[in-house]
Amino acid sequence: MALTQRLEFRQSQSLVMTPQLMQAIKLLQLSNLDLTTFVEEELERNPLLERASDEVPAGEAPAEAGSYGDSEGGQGEAQGEDGFGGSAESFEPGQEEWMSKDLGTRAEIEQTLDTGLDNVFSEEPAEAAARNAQDAAPTTYTEWGGGASGDEDYNLEAFVAAETTLSDHLAEQLSVAFTAPAQRMIGQYLIDLVDEAGYLPPDLGQAAERLGTSQAEVENVLAVLQKFDPPGVCARSLSECLAIQLRELDRYDPAMQALVEHLDLLAKRDIASLRKICGVDDEDIADMIGEIRRLNPKPGMKFGSARLQTMVPDVYVRPGPDGGWHVELNSDTLPRVLVNQTYYSELSKKIGKDGDKSYFTDALQNATWLVRALDQRARTILKVATEIVRQQDGFFTHGVAHLRPLNLKAVADAIQMHESTVSRVTANKYMATNRGTFELKYFFTASIASADGGEAHSAEAVRHHIKQLIDSEEPSAILSDDTIVERLRASGIDIARRTVAKYREAMRIPSSVQRRRDKQSALGNVLSTALSDRSRNPEPA
Repeated sequence: MALTQRLEFRQSQSLVMTPQLMQAIKLLQLSNLDLTTFVEEELERNPLLERASDEVPAGEAPAEAGSYGDSEGGQGEAQGEDGFGGSAESFEPGQEEWMSKDLGTRAEIEQTLDTGLDNVFSEEPAEAAARNAQDAAPTTYTEWGGGASGDEDYNLEAFVAAETTLSDHLAEQLSVAFTAPAQRMIGQYLIDLVDEAGYLPPDLGQAAERLGTSQAEVENVLAVLQKFDPPGVCARSLSECLAIQLRELDRYDPAMQALVEHLDLLAKRDIASLRKICGVDDEDIADMIGEIRRLNPKPGMKFGSARLQTMVPDVYVRPGPDGGWHVELNSDTLPRVLVNQTYYSELSKKIGKDGDKSYFTDALQNATWLVRALDQRARTILKVATEIVRQQDGFFTHGVAHLRPLNLKAVADAIQMHESTVSRVTANKYMATNRGTFELKYFFTASIASADGGEAHSAEAVRHHIKQLIDSEEPSAILSDDTIVERLRASGIDIARRTVAKYREAMRIPSSVQRRRDKQSALGNVLSTALSDRSRNPEPA
């Protein structure tokens, strides 16, 4: 074959990830908080972007309400020129003649009214207007010190008492407990390590090395911190926290010490082993456990801590008038931005440098693309949420037991999108329903085969069924995992024992042995309380 040069034309297709496409994909998976942050950054960066205002400028018609449906409503009656429904010249019959009539001199008017004008108009017009304006103004209150609360700089939040934190509370006691600067430095370092529950890290070995002091000095300061209020603070474990509180109550005897050192047996309700280790009888061990329960395992929680941000849903689902479901976006989570075309037109006429023109041209393209990407993101979220509601209609109508197995492919095929797009849309998005607020990914569950060959069951519905079985079991008939498997198969659910154990552990439900101990212990406490009440209040013969 001869080697020659020649020209060839070939046609091919390829997907190029442009920066705009990458931005649109990124916007899909952002939560509403992250999206707000991203848009705020773009507003600062792009001079052609501006935040949409809800106020309608004078002389312009109001914008249409909503972007995903036509608003139907009758046109209201036109207001008059005076703004109150009528023209400024429209009066009752006879008013026009009265207003144009010459009333005469002051003496003639007083003679007509048979009284003096001072009795009718007791104040001069200027004084009356000032008094009426003062009466119409809202009442203001003067602060201590003479400043008026009507000032623009007045801030009501400045008078709200700040919430005392655990760190501040401990720091106040630290300044009184120690006078040496070195000890205060060690104490402040340890206080900074205390978490919101009041605990220190279990290992403080590096504290002495970082502070350049001895381990014994750190332990001495720690011993003083553990006597601070609230009792039990600055402990390194739950046992140490309870021991500090028991010492404060003068109840830390050898038997109680043995009980505190074996809290794992108390968690397992192994009362027999605890009674043997502590060397006490049934009555004493019951009293000791009662004292432990009255202690505070998290002493720092009663002080102020960081407030959690309330989760804001992206989609609302409400019952429709026709028996269906109405899906709508939460407009509060949708950033509203506009492209200032007027500003760009004015700039394009005045800018002469090519570099400046290129900059504003790119800014216009980026702003236009961002507005389109935000609109497309909203439409995609609404489309995916609507399909989820359609697929899981039984959940919204009857509850978790009727949740169907659903995967990304089923939704993607129904709305003709790719699975990756549906996955990005359902990430970090929440839906407010009549049964609570759920993440969109909650509705995508694995399927479990039916025992009779019928329709498959959702894994979430099976977990709900397992929880119902365990909650309704009797203390004398605790259900084992094998028994739960048999009852589920009788209900038409084909499931393995290891799957039941996995679901039970995921819901933090203890084993059948532990549940039997817990319920027998609870039953014993109820019976002992009833017997003690009966002995204190015997029935009349």
